[in-house]
Amino acid sequence: MTVVGLREWVALPGLGVAGLRAKIDTGASTSSLHATDIEPFERDGEKWVRFTAHLGTVVQLRHRRCEAPLVTRKTIKSSNGHAQVRYVISTTLALGDRVWPVEFTLACRKSMRYRLLLGSKALIDGQLVVNPGIKYVQDKPVFPVSTSSTGVA
Repeated sequence: MTVVGLREWVALPGLGVAGLRAKIDTGASTSSLHATDIEPFERDGEKWVRFTAHLGTVVQLRHRRCEAPLVTRKTIKSSNGHAQVRYVISTTLALGDRVWPVEFTLACRKSMRYRLLLGSKALIDGQLVVNPGIKYVQDKPVFPVSTSSTGVA
């Protein structure tokens, strides 16, 4: 098991995204990525979703147009009790020296401090243990930003 803090640097190599700050949230079961302009479409008879991933902070705004196969649509209840239907994608997540597939709901998180929330299911799948007293203890994963089949420049 790898120990992580409440905040960590992550990358999404399958989407060509690196240098993203994530909030580790053991109280949330699902993971979430800040996305707008979400459009479902079909490719070769399969359901896909196209979206703009917002990766920046207040200091540096960045965004990237992405495409990913659609896993499902899921109703998520927020901490304030509001229910919302969201698209779910699966892509690789890199945290420290670990890389594994994680399902993310796509949601507008512009009012949130962190553009990516890593939920408990991803923590279990990645065999991670959270120490709430520390943050940014894992090395920042570095992956070249590319235009793969799921990342669009």
